[in-house]
Amino acid sequence: MNLRAYRRFFTVVRQFLPLAIAYARDRRRFLLFGSSRQVTADQRRRRAQRLLESLLTLGPTFIKLGQLLSTRPDILPPEYVEEFSKLQDKVPPADWGQARVVLEEEIGPVDQRFSDFDVEPISGASLGQVYYAEVDGDPVAVKVRRPGVEDLVEADLRVIRWTLPLVMRFVDSARSFSLQTLADEFTKTIREEMDYGREAKMLTEIRGNFEGDDRIVIPPVVESHSTERVLTMGYIPGTKINDVEELDRKGIDRTELAETLEEAYFQMIVEDGVFHADPHPGNLAVKDDGSIVFYDFGMSGYVDPFIQEKIVEFYTAVAEQDIDKILDALIEMGTLSPEADRQVMADVMELAIADARGEDIEQYRVQQIVQQVEDTIYEFPLRLPSNLALVLRVATVVEGVCVTLDPDFDFISVATDYLREAGYFEESARQFVRDRATEFQDAARSAVRVPPKLESALDRVEHGDLRVKADIEDSDKLFDILARRIVLGLVLASGIGSTVFLSVFGTVETTAVAGGGTVVIAFLLYRSFRKQRGIRARPQFTRQQMREREPADSEPEQPSLGPFDDGVGPEQQTGSE
Repeated sequence: MNLRAYRRFFTVVRQFLPLAIAYARDRRRFLLFGSSRQVTADQRRRRAQRLLESLLTLGPTFIKLGQLLSTRPDILPPEYVEEFSKLQDKVPPADWGQARVVLEEEIGPVDQRFSDFDVEPISGASLGQVYYAEVDGDPVAVKVRRPGVEDLVEADLRVIRWTLPLVMRFVDSARSFSLQTLADEFTKTIREEMDYGREAKMLTEIRGNFEGDDRIVIPPVVESHSTERVLTMGYIPGTKINDVEELDRKGIDRTELAETLEEAYFQMIVEDGVFHADPHPGNLAVKDDGSIVFYDFGMSGYVDPFIQEKIVEFYTAVAEQDIDKILDALIEMGTLSPEADRQVMADVMELAIADARGEDIEQYRVQQIVQQVEDTIYEFPLRLPSNLALVLRVATVVEGVCVTLDPDFDFISVATDYLREAGYFEESARQFVRDRATEFQDAARSAVRVPPKLESALDRVEHGDLRVKADIEDSDKLFDILARRIVLGLVLASGIGSTVFLSVFGTVETTAVAGGGTVVIAFLLYRSFRKQRGIRARPQFTRQQMREREPADSEPEQPSLGPFDDGVGPEQQTGSE
């Protein structure tokens, strides 16, 4: 394992070294010295595309890493997030002979365990591939872990741990923390995704939550033919959810379909607390009766009650266009640092909502709001909880699918109706009344306690016994800068006087030395005023940029190739039942 990790380390370094040198030159133009250089959005996009190619070249682990990074706008600039969101699990299928070894090691001889088995995979991804088969005459989809992928992933995880300290030297403390948590999260996520036993458990739990809802179809697990490396499910064919022409041909109401999809995810996230986290079109299909089929539960997660509550508050605030409540929800969820400039963030949110509403449409969409928040996230110190990052990704991807189904789809209207019917608006009103009652009680207690304390303080003032201790917080070291400038100014003044004196009474050599020193001091003082300090955030979007981006936002998302997507024709999407 160590030998393989060493070989992979040099392979990874060879792929990333050119970009690493470019990033180092951004900090020091000539690597060891020189000023920093400005990087334009176009340059970042070109770099993101080259990095995307490197991830694809390095294989399964790094493809998954790129997919996870696409959910972390707190770590990467928006250009990288947008490019990485295009990542697909395009890898050639493993040889059937190798896959058969894995399958028979887990569940026994293929000929005995299956009444029929098609050795050509119906889809293939980086960690596994799916085959069509039959068990006692019933059609099933058999997902087999890719042979040897465990050793490759473990070697790559070691490489990531080795290179992480080097990467962290080039980022600030906030992103350094985010990178460390990302590495821990990625290690956990990719191991979970390779564990088909966990996927079967998540699938079964989510399927149970939708029991009795004939609008949602989730394939059942065939437990007798499933292990940690093999997952056998019922096989359900369907039309790919973004194949609008085929849906229209079958007479399916696309607006109703979009509403069903959004409501299903609201139930998973807000009510059930366990959700399917990869809703790209490759993992969603539609049966002829209009019900939606969900595939691939390898990427799924839980939402704790606190985050559920804050998500409801966020959507409620968006529906009411209450900027303060939106910011409060983001801060309480941990996505936005309390130290961020609240007024700047309020301006960002107001502009995002105004642009999202647009001149030619009557409603605004959550995807645009979240996208603008994500674009701004990179400029401010914040950290995203791992499951919340998945929730943000789910929200944007689901909204994209809904708009593909119905370009005039009103995400906020459907969300508001769902929350109102579920009683969240009434609960929010009751909570508001309870909060105001608590505040009134606190104010009443303070009204009783304050007068005696005030009288005591005034008595101490009258007797000259009041002392005030003040600590001045100077996180930007402004006093140090001011003191340095004062010292330099004094030295410069004395240097000028000394140079003039020596030029009259001293030798040429002493005058030159004094004059040279004075020039150096003058340059240092000048530089102290010229050097930029503090946070200078560049607006990530304008109204004009939103107009330019609108056509791209309305295009269907290119699907990542999930377990039931690769190898399927354009007209039909096949899956499991």
